[in-house]
Amino acid sequence: MTNRNIILNVDSYKSSHYLQYPPSTTHMSSYIEARGGQFKEAVFFGLQMFIKEYLCQPITEQDIEDAKAIIEAHGVPFNEKGWRYILEAHNGFLPIEIQAVPEGCVIPVKNALVQVINTDPHCAWLTSYIETALLRAVWYPTTVATVSWNCKNIIARYLAETSDNTDGLDFKLHDFGARGATTEEAAAIGGVAHLVNFQGTDTISGLLAARRYYDADMAGFSIPAAEHSTITSWGRENESKAYANMLAQFSGPGKIVAVVSDSYDLNYAIEHYWGEALKNDVESSGGTLVVRPDSGDPITIVTETIERLMSKFGYTVNKKGYRVLPDCIRVIQGDGISLTTIEAILSAMKMRKQSADNIAFGMGGELLQKVNRDTMKFAMKASAAKVEGLWRDVYKDPVTDIGKRSKKGRLAVIRGDDLKTKTIREQDLGGRRNLLETVFKNGQLIRSYSFDEVRLNSNNAHEVIKGSLEVA
Repeated sequence: MTNRNIILNVDSYKSSHYLQYPPSTTHMSSYIEARGGQFKEAVFFGLQMFIKEYLCQPITEQDIEDAKAIIEAHGVPFNEKGWRYILEAHNGFLPIEIQAVPEGCVIPVKNALVQVINTDPHCAWLTSYIETALLRAVWYPTTVATVSWNCKNIIARYLAETSDNTDGLDFKLHDFGARGATTEEAAAIGGVAHLVNFQGTDTISGLLAARRYYDADMAGFSIPAAEHSTITSWGRENESKAYANMLAQFSGPGKIVAVVSDSYDLNYAIEHYWGEALKNDVESSGGTLVVRPDSGDPITIVTETIERLMSKFGYTVNKKGYRVLPDCIRVIQGDGISLTTIEAILSAMKMRKQSADNIAFGMGGELLQKVNRDTMKFAMKASAAKVEGLWRDVYKDPVTDIGKRSKKGRLAVIRGDDLKTKTIREQDLGGRRNLLETVFKNGQLIRSYSFDEVRLNSNNAHEVIKGSLEVA
């Protein structure tokens, strides 16, 4: 169930805040930042989805009536006068301006990513009222995109060290997370956030989000693949026939098919079915069979699976001295995959002189579900207020946790001559470019990003990192 009434897309206590600001407050300015946490940079993404879905439609008389009934029955005050003012004076469109850094860009944490201010002096209460919806719209897709981006950097590093090229990087991490997401909307938002960095996915909801909100005709791709039921329904005694059927149905020149191979005995399946009975079919297909283990310790299973396949299908040694399976066969590991295990698996492969070319990964819960607002310590805080015609700093500075100290004033984000990103006061901007650009104002989407633009912004930062790896 999705609530389309922005008045009710809120924490309960927000409804009482319009009575709590100083008298004669005409403007409130707030910002969103990742205050730290697991990563040093944030891949900013997802705001455009929220704007298009929730802010480009006006509130209605019915929205106000529904909200009034629910909020007052709930036990908190309802700002009926304020919402009716918005309906009458602004035709129901929220009188706010939202600035944001470009979608897909990589910004060091502890910098402002979004800034919001009311555009009508009668609606100073509105800026913080939308915190609940706006912060959630930003922290989740940004965190997923950041996790995915960091996975990409790890995989790229091992490809640079153990492979002749990085041509297949965009398909090295596949999204397996749809069934583990809390809702279909979460799968869509998280799924498209992953696609900022990679092109492999089984989360169709993410494809639809890329199409709907970022004009991407087709943002990701998949291949025919077996699940345990399509293998085990043949019966254990017919396991090899189930595999042969997969090849007959889906293999061919230039085609790729993935087959889960541990329904009973992975090692036996590799050595006797793939490596003997069906070996000629695999080698002569002109395509690629991707063997998928799905149980056991991921580090041990992957390296041993590759070794067993090499003993049956052979290998070549690339220019960097690492072993590569023939093009007809590869491995995908989709069980127990996280940032940590990707690094551990690739490290173990490197120690055994196995190239990262041999492996792709599928990531589910760790990609779309095992993140929260504290993964990157996201927060939205007020930083400036205009009271009786004068701007004043608004900030918190708790002595019990300096990490929660907030920023002061109207803000700007710059990239200095040293290429370092900094958040400064807007009044100190001078002639420098402010990375916080207006993307929404008074019901209108001002700046729209295509998915190609988003990917380019993310990839530019990745290419800098990849270039430094190659030089090293």
